[in-house]
Amino acid sequence: MKKYLSNIFLFALLFIVGAGCFYFYSTNSNTEVVDEPISIEIPPAPTLQYGFDVNSHHFEDFRIKPNAFMGDILMSYGISFDSILELERKAEDVHSLRRIKAGKDITFIKKDECGGPLCFIYKPGLLSYIRYDIGDQVAVTKHEIPYETCVESASGVVNSSLWEAMKGQDLDNRLIDNMEDALSQVSFDYAQPGDQFKLIFERVYIEGKPAKTGKIYSAVYKSGDDIDYGFYFENDKYQGYYDYEGTPNKRTFLNAPIKFSYRISSGYNPNRFHPILKRRKAHLGTDYAADRGAPIIAVANGVVTKRSYTKGNGNYIKIKHDNVYQTQYLHMSRFAKGVVPGTRVKQGQTIGYVGSTGLATGPHVCFRFWKNGRQINHRRENFPPLDPMEKHDLPVFFNSRDELVKELNHVPFADPKIAYAGYAD
Repeated sequence: MKKYLSNIFLFALLFIVGAGCFYFYSTNSNTEVVDEPISIEIPPAPTLQYGFDVNSHHFEDFRIKPNAFMGDILMSYGISFDSILELERKAEDVHSLRRIKAGKDITFIKKDECGGPLCFIYKPGLLSYIRYDIGDQVAVTKHEIPYETCVESASGVVNSSLWEAMKGQDLDNRLIDNMEDALSQVSFDYAQPGDQFKLIFERVYIEGKPAKTGKIYSAVYKSGDDIDYGFYFENDKYQGYYDYEGTPNKRTFLNAPIKFSYRISSGYNPNRFHPILKRRKAHLGTDYAADRGAPIIAVANGVVTKRSYTKGNGNYIKIKHDNVYQTQYLHMSRFAKGVVPGTRVKQGQTIGYVGSTGLATGPHVCFRFWKNGRQINHRRENFPPLDPMEKHDLPVFFNSRDELVKELNHVPFADPKIAYAGYAD
Protein backbone atom coordinates (compact mmCIF):
# COMPACT_ATOMS: atom_id res chain seq x y z
CA MET A 1 0.00 0.00 0.00
CA LYS A 2 2.87 2.38 0.93
CA LYS A 3 4.65 1.60 -2.32
CA TYR A 4 1.48 2.32 -4.25
CA LEU A 5 1.05 5.77 -2.62
CA SER A 6 4.71 6.59 -3.25
CA ASN A 7 4.34 5.89 -6.95
CA ILE A 8 1.24 8.07 -7.14
CA PHE A 9 3.12 10.97 -5.44
CA LEU A 10 6.10 10.67 -7.78
CA PHE A 11 3.84 10.62 -10.81
CA ALA A 12 2.01 13.76 -9.64
CA LEU A 13 5.29 15.61 -9.06
CA LEU A 14 6.54 14.79 -12.54
CA PHE A 15 3.24 15.94 -14.03
CA ILE A 16 3.41 19.34 -12.29
CA VAL A 17 7.02 19.96 -13.36
CA GLY A 18 6.25 19.01 -16.97
CA ALA A 19 3.17 21.23 -17.08
CA GLY A 20 5.18 24.16 -15.78
CA CYS A 21 7.89 23.71 -18.41
CA PHE A 22 5.27 23.52 -21.16
CA TYR A 23 3.61 26.73 -19.96
CA PHE A 24 6.90 28.62 -19.79
CA TYR A 25 7.93 27.52 -23.28
CA SER A 26 4.53 28.29 -24.83
CA THR A 27 4.45 31.83 -23.39
CA ASN A 28 8.03 32.69 -24.46
CA SER A 29 8.35 30.86 -27.77
CA ASN A 30 7.73 34.08 -29.77
CA THR A 31 10.08 36.22 -27.65
CA GLU A 32 13.37 37.16 -29.32
CA VAL A 33 16.41 36.34 -27.21
CA VAL A 34 18.74 39.38 -26.94
CA ASP A 35 22.39 38.83 -26.12
CA GLU A 36 23.84 40.92 -23.31
CA PRO A 37 26.31 43.64 -24.62
CA ILE A 38 29.94 42.83 -24.07
CA SER A 39 31.94 45.63 -22.45
CA ILE A 40 35.45 46.01 -23.92
CA GLU A 41 37.87 48.44 -22.32
CA ILE A 42 40.01 50.28 -24.89
CA PRO A 43 43.33 51.33 -23.41
CA PRO A 44 44.04 55.09 -23.66
CA ALA A 45 46.41 56.28 -26.36
CA PRO A 46 49.95 56.74 -25.05
CA THR A 47 51.10 60.27 -24.22
CA LEU A 48 54.17 60.84 -26.33
CA GLN A 49 57.03 63.22 -25.75
CA TYR A 50 59.90 63.27 -28.23
CA GLY A 51 58.46 60.01 -29.60
CA PHE A 52 58.49 58.15 -26.24
CA ASP A 53 55.57 57.13 -24.02
CA VAL A 54 55.87 59.27 -20.88
CA ASN A 55 54.18 56.54 -18.79
CA SER A 56 56.72 53.86 -19.63
CA HIS A 57 59.93 55.88 -19.82
CA HIS A 58 61.99 57.96 -17.41
CA PHE A 59 62.85 61.56 -18.36
CA GLU A 60 65.81 63.23 -16.65
CA ASP A 61 66.80 66.89 -17.19
CA PHE A 62 70.45 67.88 -16.97
CA ARG A 63 71.68 71.51 -16.89
CA ILE A 64 74.88 72.14 -18.89
CA LYS A 65 77.37 73.97 -16.70
CA PRO A 66 79.90 76.52 -18.02
CA ASN A 67 83.10 74.98 -19.40
CA ALA A 68 81.57 71.48 -19.33
CA PHE A 69 82.35 69.02 -22.14
CA MET A 70 79.63 66.87 -23.66
CA GLY A 71 82.02 63.93 -23.89
CA ASP A 72 82.58 64.00 -20.12
CA ILE A 73 78.83 64.28 -19.47
CA LEU A 74 78.00 61.34 -21.73
CA MET A 75 80.74 59.17 -20.23
CA SER A 76 79.32 59.87 -16.76
CA TYR A 77 76.06 58.33 -18.06
CA GLY A 78 77.86 55.17 -19.14
CA ILE A 79 78.22 55.95 -22.86
CA SER A 80 81.36 54.40 -24.35
CA PHE A 81 84.11 56.48 -25.87
CA ASP A 82 83.59 54.85 -29.30
CA SER A 83 79.85 55.66 -29.22
CA ILE A 84 80.63 59.27 -28.33
CA LEU A 85 83.03 59.55 -31.28
CA GLU A 86 80.42 58.09 -33.64
CA LEU A 87 77.75 60.41 -32.22
CA GLU A 88 80.00 63.43 -32.70
CA ARG A 89 80.68 62.42 -36.31
CA LYS A 90 77.00 61.95 -37.15
CA ALA A 91 76.01 65.18 -35.36
CA GLU A 92 78.23 67.38 -37.53
CA ASP A 93 75.70 67.62 -40.37
CA VAL A 94 72.69 68.06 -38.05
CA HIS A 95 73.67 69.89 -34.86
CA SER A 96 77.22 69.55 -33.58
CA LEU A 97 77.76 68.64 -29.93
CA ARG A 98 79.98 71.72 -29.73
CA ARG A 99 76.92 73.90 -30.43
CA ILE A 100 75.14 72.76 -27.28
CA LYS A 101 75.24 75.85 -25.07
CA ALA A 102 76.06 76.11 -21.40
CA GLY A 103 73.17 77.11 -19.18
CA LYS A 104 70.62 75.14 -21.22
CA ASP A 105 69.05 71.78 -20.39
CA ILE A 106 69.36 68.45 -22.15
CA THR A 107 66.90 65.65 -21.39
CA PHE A 108 68.05 62.05 -21.05
CA ILE A 109 65.39 59.43 -21.80
CA LYS A 110 65.68 55.99 -20.21
CA LYS A 111 63.55 52.84 -20.13
CA ASP A 112 63.55 53.12 -16.36
CA GLU A 113 65.24 55.28 -13.75
CA CYS A 114 68.13 52.87 -13.18
CA GLY A 115 68.80 51.99 -16.82
CA GLY A 116 71.18 53.56 -19.29
CA PRO A 117 69.96 56.38 -21.58
CA LEU A 118 68.34 55.52 -24.89
CA CYS A 119 68.90 59.06 -26.16
CA PHE A 120 69.10 62.67 -25.08
CA ILE A 121 67.21 65.71 -26.35
CA TYR A 122 68.48 69.24 -26.94
CA LYS A 123 66.25 72.16 -27.93
CA PRO A 124 68.18 74.88 -29.81
CA GLY A 125 64.97 76.92 -30.02
CA LEU A 126 61.26 76.83 -29.29
CA LEU A 127 60.19 75.26 -32.56
CA SER A 128 62.61 72.35 -32.96
CA TYR A 129 64.59 69.76 -31.03
CA ILE A 130 67.57 67.50 -31.76
CA ARG A 131 67.37 63.82 -30.81
CA TYR A 132 70.71 62.12 -30.17
CA ASP A 133 70.14 58.34 -30.05
CA ILE A 134 72.83 56.61 -27.99
CA GLY A 135 71.24 53.23 -27.29
CA ASP A 136 71.64 50.19 -29.53
CA GLN A 137 72.05 52.43 -32.56
CA VAL A 138 73.74 55.84 -32.75
CA ALA A 139 71.81 58.46 -34.75
CA VAL A 140 71.17 62.22 -34.76
CA THR A 141 67.92 63.67 -36.13
CA LYS A 142 66.29 67.09 -36.13
CA HIS A 143 62.55 67.35 -35.46
CA GLU A 144 60.22 70.28 -36.00
CA ILE A 145 57.72 70.98 -33.23
CA PRO A 146 54.16 71.51 -34.56
CA TYR A 147 52.90 75.02 -33.88
CA GLU A 148 50.08 77.38 -34.78
CA THR A 149 50.42 81.10 -35.54
CA CYS A 150 47.50 83.34 -34.60
CA VAL A 151 46.93 87.04 -35.26
CA GLU A 152 45.93 88.85 -32.07
CA SER A 153 45.44 92.37 -30.79
CA ALA A 154 46.18 94.25 -27.58
CA SER A 155 45.69 97.73 -26.16
CA GLY A 156 46.65 99.60 -23.04
CA VAL A 157 47.06 102.90 -21.23
CA VAL A 158 50.41 104.26 -20.02
CA ASN A 159 50.67 105.07 -16.33
CA SER A 160 54.43 105.29 -15.89
CA SER A 161 56.09 103.85 -19.02
CA LEU A 162 55.21 101.95 -22.17
CA TRP A 163 57.21 98.98 -20.89
CA GLU A 164 55.17 98.78 -17.67
CA ALA A 165 51.90 99.21 -19.58
CA MET A 166 52.68 96.41 -22.01
CA LYS A 167 53.90 94.08 -19.26
CA GLY A 168 50.59 94.78 -17.53
CA GLN A 169 48.86 93.30 -20.58
CA ASP A 170 50.99 90.11 -20.30
CA LEU A 171 52.95 91.09 -23.40
CA ASP A 172 56.51 89.76 -23.44
CA ASN A 173 59.80 91.60 -23.85
CA ARG A 174 60.14 90.54 -27.47
CA LEU A 175 56.87 92.28 -28.35
CA ILE A 176 57.87 95.39 -26.41
CA ASP A 177 61.12 95.41 -28.36
CA ASN A 178 59.18 95.14 -31.63
CA MET A 179 56.81 97.91 -30.50
CA GLU A 180 59.75 100.30 -30.19
CA ASP A 181 60.82 99.31 -33.72
CA ALA A 182 57.32 99.78 -35.13
CA LEU A 183 56.96 103.24 -33.56
CA SER A 184 60.57 104.35 -33.42
CA GLN A 185 59.51 107.92 -34.32
CA VAL A 186 57.88 108.12 -30.87
CA SER A 187 60.16 109.10 -27.98
CA PHE A 188 58.88 106.75 -25.29
CA ASP A 189 61.20 108.40 -22.76
CA TYR A 190 58.64 111.20 -22.70
CA ALA A 191 55.55 108.98 -22.38
CA GLN A 192 52.79 110.68 -20.39
CA PRO A 193 50.20 109.10 -18.07
CA GLY A 194 47.05 108.58 -20.12
CA ASP A 195 48.86 107.88 -23.40
CA GLN A 196 47.20 105.02 -25.25
CA PHE A 197 48.40 102.32 -27.60
CA LYS A 198 47.03 99.38 -29.52
CA LEU A 199 48.59 96.88 -31.86
CA ILE A 200 47.96 93.83 -34.02
CA PHE A 201 50.59 91.13 -33.82
CA GLU A 202 51.22 87.42 -34.24
CA ARG A 203 51.58 84.86 -31.45
CA VAL A 204 52.86 81.30 -31.75
CA TYR A 205 51.11 78.46 -29.88
CA ILE A 206 52.53 75.02 -29.15
CA GLU A 207 50.05 72.37 -28.01
CA GLY A 208 47.50 75.11 -27.37
CA LYS A 209 49.81 77.10 -25.09
CA PRO A 210 51.35 80.49 -26.01
CA ALA A 211 55.04 80.04 -26.78
CA LYS A 212 56.27 83.35 -28.20
CA THR A 213 55.15 86.50 -29.97
CA GLY A 214 56.22 87.40 -33.47
CA LYS A 215 56.20 90.54 -35.58
CA ILE A 216 53.80 93.44 -35.21
CA TYR A 217 51.64 94.08 -38.27
CA SER A 218 50.38 97.49 -37.19
CA ALA A 219 50.49 99.75 -34.15
CA VAL A 220 49.16 103.13 -33.09
CA TYR A 221 50.22 105.39 -30.23
CA LYS A 222 48.03 108.30 -29.06
CA SER A 223 49.38 111.06 -26.83
CA GLY A 224 46.93 113.92 -26.44
CA ASP A 225 45.97 114.99 -29.96
CA ASP A 226 49.06 113.39 -31.52
CA ILE A 227 48.64 110.02 -33.21
CA ASP A 228 51.54 108.00 -34.58
CA TYR A 229 51.23 104.86 -36.71
CA GLY A 230 53.53 102.02 -37.56
CA PHE A 231 52.73 99.63 -40.44
CA TYR A 232 54.79 96.62 -41.43
CA PHE A 233 55.33 96.52 -45.19
CA GLU A 234 57.42 94.16 -47.28
CA ASN A 235 57.98 93.60 -50.98
CA ASP A 236 60.97 93.04 -53.23
CA LYS A 237 62.27 96.58 -52.57
CA TYR A 238 61.22 97.47 -49.03
CA GLN A 239 60.99 95.78 -45.67
CA GLY A 240 60.24 97.33 -42.30
CA TYR A 241 57.91 99.74 -40.53
CA TYR A 242 56.52 102.90 -42.11
CA ASP A 243 54.33 105.75 -40.90
CA TYR A 244 50.98 106.79 -42.37
CA GLU A 245 52.60 108.60 -45.29
CA GLY A 246 55.09 105.86 -46.16
CA THR A 247 58.16 107.34 -44.44
CA PRO A 248 60.41 104.76 -42.74
CA ASN A 249 59.89 104.69 -38.99
CA LYS A 250 63.44 103.51 -38.43
CA ARG A 251 65.59 106.22 -36.87
CA THR A 252 69.12 107.11 -37.89
CA PHE A 253 69.96 106.67 -34.18
CA LEU A 254 67.96 104.69 -31.63
CA ASN A 255 66.56 106.56 -28.63
CA ALA A 256 68.51 104.55 -26.06
CA PRO A 257 71.30 101.95 -25.82
CA ILE A 258 68.96 99.54 -24.01
CA LYS A 259 65.87 98.03 -25.59
CA PHE A 260 63.48 97.81 -22.65
CA SER A 261 63.12 97.70 -18.87
CA TYR A 262 65.17 100.81 -18.14
CA ARG A 263 64.73 104.25 -16.59
CA ILE A 264 66.73 107.44 -16.98
CA SER A 265 68.43 107.83 -13.61
CA SER A 266 70.44 110.91 -14.51
CA GLY A 267 70.21 113.17 -17.54
CA TYR A 268 72.65 115.39 -19.39
CA ASN A 269 73.61 118.11 -16.88
CA PRO A 270 76.65 120.42 -17.16
CA ASN A 271 76.30 121.29 -13.44
CA ARG A 272 75.44 117.97 -11.78
CA PHE A 273 76.46 117.15 -8.20
CA HIS A 274 78.43 113.89 -8.45
CA PRO A 275 77.02 111.27 -6.00
CA ILE A 276 80.43 109.64 -5.37
CA LEU A 277 82.89 112.52 -5.69
CA LYS A 278 80.55 114.80 -3.67
CA ARG A 279 81.27 117.86 -5.80
CA ARG A 280 79.93 119.63 -8.84
CA LYS A 281 81.05 117.88 -12.01
CA ALA A 282 79.51 118.15 -15.45
CA HIS A 283 77.59 115.05 -16.50
CA LEU A 284 77.83 115.11 -20.27
CA GLY A 285 75.86 111.92 -20.84
CA THR A 286 72.60 110.17 -19.99
CA ASP A 287 72.44 107.38 -17.41
CA TYR A 288 70.09 104.47 -18.14
CA ALA A 289 69.54 102.34 -15.04
CA ALA A 290 68.74 98.70 -15.83
CA ASP A 291 69.18 95.19 -14.50
CA ARG A 292 72.73 93.95 -14.22
CA GLY A 293 73.59 91.89 -17.29
CA ALA A 294 70.97 93.50 -19.56
CA PRO A 295 72.25 93.79 -23.16
CA ILE A 296 73.69 97.14 -24.26
CA ILE A 297 73.17 97.81 -27.97
CA ALA A 298 74.76 100.06 -30.58
CA VAL A 299 72.38 102.92 -31.40
CA ALA A 300 73.51 103.04 -35.04
CA ASN A 301 75.80 101.35 -37.53
CA GLY A 302 79.47 102.09 -37.00
CA VAL A 303 83.00 100.91 -36.24
CA VAL A 304 84.34 100.23 -32.75
CA THR A 305 87.29 102.54 -32.08
CA LYS A 306 87.94 101.77 -28.39
CA ARG A 307 87.30 98.92 -25.98
CA SER A 308 89.02 99.63 -22.71
CA TYR A 309 88.86 100.22 -18.94
CA THR A 310 89.50 103.32 -16.86
CA LYS A 311 88.98 104.03 -13.19
CA GLY A 312 86.11 106.41 -13.87
CA ASN A 313 84.47 104.86 -16.96
CA GLY A 314 84.94 101.22 -15.99
CA ASN A 315 84.59 98.92 -18.98
CA TYR A 316 83.59 101.03 -21.97
CA ILE A 317 83.24 100.98 -25.75
CA LYS A 318 83.37 103.88 -28.20
CA ILE A 319 81.91 103.74 -31.72
CA LYS A 320 82.45 106.01 -34.71
CA HIS A 321 79.32 106.24 -36.87
CA ASP A 322 80.45 108.73 -39.51
CA ASN A 323 82.52 111.91 -39.76
CA VAL A 324 80.02 113.75 -37.52
CA TYR A 325 78.75 111.40 -34.80
CA GLN A 326 80.39 109.13 -32.20
CA THR A 327 78.90 107.33 -29.18
CA GLN A 328 80.33 105.87 -25.96
CA TYR A 329 78.93 103.25 -23.54
CA LEU A 330 80.31 103.17 -19.96
CA HIS A 331 80.30 100.96 -16.81
CA MET A 332 79.77 97.64 -18.63
CA SER A 333 80.01 94.44 -16.59
CA ARG A 334 81.59 92.74 -19.63
CA PHE A 335 81.97 93.12 -23.37
CA ALA A 336 80.07 91.14 -25.98
CA LYS A 337 82.07 88.36 -27.59
CA GLY A 338 83.95 89.41 -30.72
CA VAL A 339 83.41 93.16 -30.26
CA VAL A 340 86.93 94.64 -30.46
CA PRO A 341 88.49 97.77 -32.00
CA GLY A 342 87.92 97.64 -35.75
CA THR A 343 84.71 95.60 -35.48
CA ARG A 344 81.83 96.85 -37.64
CA VAL A 345 78.60 96.80 -35.66
CA LYS A 346 75.01 97.21 -36.77
CA GLN A 347 72.22 99.23 -35.20
CA GLY A 348 70.67 97.17 -32.41
CA GLN A 349 73.63 94.77 -32.10
CA THR A 350 74.64 93.79 -28.55
CA ILE A 351 78.08 95.21 -27.73
CA GLY A 352 78.19 94.63 -23.95
CA TYR A 353 76.18 94.15 -20.78
CA VAL A 354 75.00 96.46 -18.01
CA GLY A 355 77.21 96.64 -14.94
CA SER A 356 78.62 99.08 -12.39
CA THR A 357 82.36 99.09 -13.11
CA GLY A 358 84.27 102.31 -12.53
CA LEU A 359 82.65 105.19 -10.62
CA ALA A 360 79.08 103.92 -10.44
CA THR A 361 76.59 103.62 -7.58
CA GLY A 362 74.57 100.87 -9.23
CA PRO A 363 74.05 98.95 -12.49
CA HIS A 364 73.53 101.33 -15.40
CA VAL A 365 75.03 102.46 -18.68
CA CYS A 366 76.25 106.03 -19.06
CA PHE A 367 75.60 106.88 -22.71
CA ARG A 368 77.64 109.69 -24.25
CA PHE A 369 77.14 111.28 -27.64
CA TRP A 370 79.61 113.33 -29.71
CA LYS A 371 78.80 115.66 -32.60
CA ASN A 372 81.78 117.12 -34.45
CA GLY A 373 84.03 116.27 -31.51
CA ARG A 374 81.82 117.88 -28.86
CA GLN A 375 79.59 116.06 -26.38
CA ILE A 376 75.90 116.93 -26.73
CA ASN A 377 72.53 115.95 -25.28
CA HIS A 378 71.36 113.38 -27.85
CA ARG A 379 67.79 113.59 -26.58
CA ARG A 380 67.53 117.12 -27.95
CA GLU A 381 69.21 116.44 -31.28
CA ASN A 382 67.11 116.45 -34.47
CA PHE A 383 68.62 113.73 -36.60
CA PRO A 384 68.05 113.73 -40.37
CA PRO A 385 65.19 111.38 -41.38
CA LEU A 386 65.67 108.45 -43.71
CA ASP A 387 64.58 108.74 -47.33
CA PRO A 388 60.85 108.09 -47.93
CA MET A 389 59.44 105.53 -50.30
CA GLU A 390 59.59 106.42 -53.97
CA LYS A 391 56.33 107.95 -55.21
CA HIS A 392 55.55 105.26 -57.76
CA ASP A 393 55.76 102.62 -54.96
CA LEU A 394 53.36 104.43 -52.61
CA PRO A 395 50.01 103.19 -54.09
CA VAL A 396 50.86 99.57 -53.20
CA PHE A 397 51.84 100.64 -49.69
CA PHE A 398 48.67 102.71 -49.27
CA ASN A 399 46.49 99.71 -50.15
CA SER A 400 48.26 97.62 -47.52
CA ARG A 401 48.10 100.48 -45.00
CA ASP A 402 44.35 101.00 -45.46
CA GLU A 403 43.62 97.34 -44.79
CA LEU A 404 45.68 97.47 -41.61
CA VAL A 405 43.95 100.68 -40.49
CA LYS A 406 40.57 98.95 -40.83
CA GLU A 407 41.78 96.15 -38.60
CA LEU A 408 43.18 98.61 -36.06
CA ASN A 409 39.93 100.55 -35.93
CA HIS A 410 38.15 97.38 -34.80
CA VAL A 411 40.42 97.22 -31.75
CA PRO A 412 39.10 99.52 -29.00
CA PHE A 413 41.48 101.58 -26.92
CA ALA A 414 41.84 100.32 -23.36
CA ASP A 415 40.19 103.42 -21.87
CA PRO A 416 36.78 103.97 -23.53
CA LYS A 417 36.48 107.46 -21.99
CA ILE A 418 39.16 108.82 -24.33
CA ALA A 419 37.77 109.32 -27.83
CA TYR A 420 39.76 107.93 -30.71
CA ALA A 421 40.40 110.65 -33.30
CA GLY A 422 42.04 108.29 -35.76
CA TYR A 423 41.33 107.68 -39.40
CA ALA A 424 37.91 106.33 -40.28
CA ASP A 425 37.24 103.13 -42.17
